[in-house]
Order: sequence, then C-alpha cells, then structure tokens
Amino acid sequence: MMSLIELRNVSKSFKGLSLFENLSVSFEKGKIYGIVGHNGSGKSVLFKMMCGFVFPDQGSVIVNGEELGKNKRFPENFGIIIDKPGYLGDKTGFENLRYLADIQNKISDEKIKEILEKVGLSHTIMQKVKNYSLGMKQKLAIAQAIMEDQEILLLDEPFNGLDVDSVENIRDLLKSLNNQGKTIFLTSHNNEDIDILCDHVFRVRNYSLEQLK
Repeated sequence: MMSLIELRNVSKSFKGLSLFENLSVSFEKGKIYGIVGHNGSGKSVLFKMMCGFVFPDQGSVIVNGEELGKNKRFPENFGIIIDKPGYLGDKTGFENLRYLADIQNKISDEKIKEILEKVGLSHTIMQKVKNYSLGMKQKLAIAQAIMEDQEILLLDEPFNGLDVDSVENIRDLLKSLNNQGKTIFLTSHNNEDIDILCDHVFRVRNYSLEQLK
C-alpha cells in the first residue's frame, strides 16, 4: 500500500541548529500518530515540512505520491495547528472562521456553527477574539483545522490551555474523526493524550524519529 506521507533522506537545519539528518519515514492513511520530544527538538519543523510551509535542506517529502516543491507547494486537504494561529482580534470567532472559509468557499455558515459547537464554543457568542481565554483560542484553532472536513490533521499541542472537560471532548472528537478515516498527527506534553489516542508514537531523537509504539 502506498504511504500517505513519506519523508526520504530528509535533512533539515533551523536557525543554525541541525534537527534532522538523513531521516526516512513513512506514514499510512487512517492512523493517529503521536510525535514526542523535548522543546526545540524539531516537532514543529517536522510538521512544517509535511505541509509545505518549509522545505528540507536535502531529501524529499512526498504526500499522496507527489513530491512537495516540484509541481505542488502545498498539499491539499490538510488541517493545521502549528505555533499560535493568528486571528483578527476585533472580530468574533465565527467571523474569523467565515473569513477563512471564504478562501475556498467550501462550507456554509451552518457548518461553521456546527463545528464551533463541537469544539465547545457557542456560535452565538459575540465576544471578540482579543478577549478570548487561552482555552477559547485553542478551541477556535481546532475548529479551523477541521471545519472543511480535512483528510489530514497536523495538530501541534492541540490540548494546550484546555480544561479537563474540554480535553475529554476534544479527545472524543479526534477519535470520531479518525473513525471517519482521517489521518491525525499530534504532539502533546501530556503522555496520557498520546497513550489514549495514538496508534503509533515516534520520538524525535538523534536527528531522526525513533518509533516507540
């Protein structure tokens, strides 16, 4: 079976620091993958290479059989949370998602409202995003990553800032999306998130990925 995402002999330095050297790894469709490692080990850079935000110094990244940077810069059908997503602070959460949805014009207002409710944000809230708590901003980030039914999710610390009930809700949501066939990659400093959700776990170590599970 063809790999969904494959990194071939990838080397990457970032801000003068070598993160990956001659890394080769492949990922299958329909799994949940956990990527663990200490801060600064390269987890976010790995995600950025997988979705075309940055390119490797050497080697290639292949998504659905196409090498990124050849005929295609950004792969299709990716939902992404990397670093801290930026939003229009003087707009509501719904208005921000509506602006983003207008880019591809795939989904209706009703779909956006439905997704907001799923992540635990009421679509009727008129509070501006600049006044959102950290947890509310995180829920908004998750909403934008899944609202267009994206097939591949790259979620860097998706549980950051969430309370206990919200963590349970988002875990259940990710399990449901995986059951629908979505492929999910996530990082988390909480081992419980990784243990509960992930089919396979890789640790960034010695400039490569070491499979733990």
